[in-house]
Amino acid sequence: MKPVAVALLAVWAVLSAGAAEAEWLTDLAQAKAKAKTEKRMVLVDFTGSDWCPPCLNLDRNVFSTAEFGNFAKDNLVLVQLDFPRKKKLSPQLQKANDGLAKQFSISAFPTVLVLNSDGKQISREEGYRGTGAKEYIASLAKLKGK
Repeated sequence: MKPVAVALLAVWAVLSAGAAEAEWLTDLAQAKAKAKTEKRMVLVDFTGSDWCPPCLNLDRNVFSTAEFGNFAKDNLVLVQLDFPRKKKLSPQLQKANDGLAKQFSISAFPTVLVLNSDGKQISREEGYRGTGAKEYIASLAKLKGK
């Protein structure tokens, strides 16, 4: 009987982790419209997802955690604007990402912007300081009232 209970617990853990996985959009205009309708903030992650060590650490330590996924589900619309070196983006997506990088004067990866539900920028953080999900979420929660 114990192996069955352990197996069920393992399946539950996998399903719970998957349920918390955050949904990332690639279209900022779509994200802003969704945020306005749902009264949520927009978190925009300018990343080099396949080559940038701080970007990879931010994703692993914060964005990929169940804790962040649960917070994002109720509070954020997530946008990933990727600048990969190995994987190919469609020409349209590459052009859109390049335009947004220019618009927001992105010079370092990762750069994370937070916009309020009206699309106004309320936070900008360049680099990743190694914080865990709990601390990162706490700093985002403080921005909710702005």
